[in-house]
Amino acid sequence: MKKWIVRFVSLLVYNVAVLLLIGALTSARVGWAALWAGIVLTALMLWVKPLVTRWFRSMAAKSAHQRTKTGELVVQGLLTFGVALVVWVATVLFSRVSVGGFWGWVLPPILLLIGWSVYAAVDERIEAQTSALYDRAEAGIRNRRSTSPTDTAPASTPSPDTRAARAELHDGLTAEQRRMLDEL
Repeated sequence: MKKWIVRFVSLLVYNVAVLLLIGALTSARVGWAALWAGIVLTALMLWVKPLVTRWFRSMAAKSAHQRTKTGELVVQGLLTFGVALVVWVATVLFSRVSVGGFWGWVLPPILLLIGWSVYAAVDERIEAQTSALYDRAEAGIRNRRSTSPTDTAPASTPSPDTRAARAELHDGLTAEQRRMLDEL
């Protein structure tokens, strides 16, 4: 579970940065929609992109024996662009990102491809840093939960009256009431 959380959070932060860059360099208007669009884009990249890639590659594999080496490279490039285009269109449809004009549909998938290649090069370092932050936060939460006034008090043997009072606190019965119940 930790692995998926770390992967999702690190990819989310990276995708928000890429979306803001897309908004700055293209006619796509991202703005504050980058937060929700980042979540959508991250989910698409983790779960939909592998399925679409596999589907496109299986379709292209049927005619791979008929293509030359250069033709195969062109087809693979077009498939990769097609996957990026599908992910971009789904991101636009499921978020408040608005696209204006032809270049708003063509340039963002190219920027996504560049972003994916950069992320592939640095993902291990980003996920390692995110994992360290996750571990630090989890340790802080555990320490906060385990620290209470009774944990910090010095250990001593309680008197019989103290033990009876604590027992009464737990069940709401006095020692005499507890004896009577035990006799029943």
